[in-house]
Amino acid sequence: MIVELISVGTELLMGNIVNTNAQYLAEQCAGLGISMYTQVVIGDNPERLADTVRTALLRSDVIMLTGGLGPTEDDLTKATVAEAMGKKIVRDARSVERIKQYFEGGIYRAITENNWKQADVIEGSLVLDNNNGLAPGMIAEKDGKAAILLPGPPHEMIPMFEEFVKPYLKEKSGRVIRSVMMKCCGIGESQTETMILDIIDRQENPTVATYAKTGEVHVRVTAGAGSEKEAERLLDPVVAQIRERLGEYLFTCEEKKTLEEVIAEQLLKRGETIVTAESCTGGMIAARLVNVPGISGVFKEGFITYANEAKCKELGVREKTIRQFGVVSSEVVTEMAEGAARRAGADLALSVSGIAGPDGGTEEKPVGLVYIGCYYHGTTVARRYLFKGNRQKVREQTTQYALTAAWRMLNDSLDRSE
Repeated sequence: MIVELISVGTELLMGNIVNTNAQYLAEQCAGLGISMYTQVVIGDNPERLADTVRTALLRSDVIMLTGGLGPTEDDLTKATVAEAMGKKIVRDARSVERIKQYFEGGIYRAITENNWKQADVIEGSLVLDNNNGLAPGMIAEKDGKAAILLPGPPHEMIPMFEEFVKPYLKEKSGRVIRSVMMKCCGIGESQTETMILDIIDRQENPTVATYAKTGEVHVRVTAGAGSEKEAERLLDPVVAQIRERLGEYLFTCEEKKTLEEVIAEQLLKRGETIVTAESCTGGMIAARLVNVPGISGVFKEGFITYANEAKCKELGVREKTIRQFGVVSSEVVTEMAEGAARRAGADLALSVSGIAGPDGGTEEKPVGLVYIGCYYHGTTVARRYLFKGNRQKVREQTTQYALTAAWRMLNDSLDRSE
């Protein structure tokens, strides 16, 4: 089954809004084992939209459209798709009632006439309730083709897709799809691919694909079969082979699990604690950790010591060390990590100091230079990194690699104990 995605909205073409819907839907289709060969972004122009829809219906089995379902004159998606499929637009009684209920007792009590447009649907379509907004979605079918219309706002589109569209696509594909997401850190995409290239080259079912993330590489293994048991039978040996190849770089095979969650789980299991000492990241490492439910059981505290004086006062970094080696150095992050662990009474400590830019760099210490320290049970490791990108990107990469350092230290200690 081939699916085509059409993202509707001039604001997308103009760059006013980032098209996160396309990323989400593409990932969902990949996880379902559904082929998506084409994505199109089209503005709110009736002629161009109509031509795009007609072309998509010719070459794809299912077209998914996001946006253009609202009450204003430039919301053209329903009418355009209906015309392309030779169908009428009709008013849906259930959607009318839902609009009435939405306005009753709300902030906007008066229902303007154009709001009723949102209750108009394609004749004979399956109407998808919008529990997070006004415009319903719909699925229209004709001559073996299907058009799925979804609202543009992600907080409306994603729940609607999960509740209605994903089950529909699974049933329509007639196959059971199972995927395993294998997540690695401390390794690049090209190296990851090289390590498993022969597996990728001979892929058919399951399929194997790599995805580069900030400081991580994800490997998705997807199998399609007539039953869950058969899909699992196809998946298991390939996953086991890739797991063996990736070895120390693999931190989880659970798609929704993050690196910080794995670190927290390890610490909870060992009854140990963590502390952070941040300079250039300004609390971003601590924020990642605090995203983990139950982190209070292991996260002692976080120090943001941006100024040199704060590093000395709060963490015990010696002024002599800063004068001799500079604040961005392995010596300083070593003292930061050890000082934070001592101050908090923690088992593991992370520290970072760097030049995030855009100013402050020199030939010897350029923008993007970062040192990351990791202390664990008397051992401190400090590593040098040179990150590329703007200030925000440097800080994000520093945060990711600091967490990678923590995971690596925990993983190494586990290996030594076995």
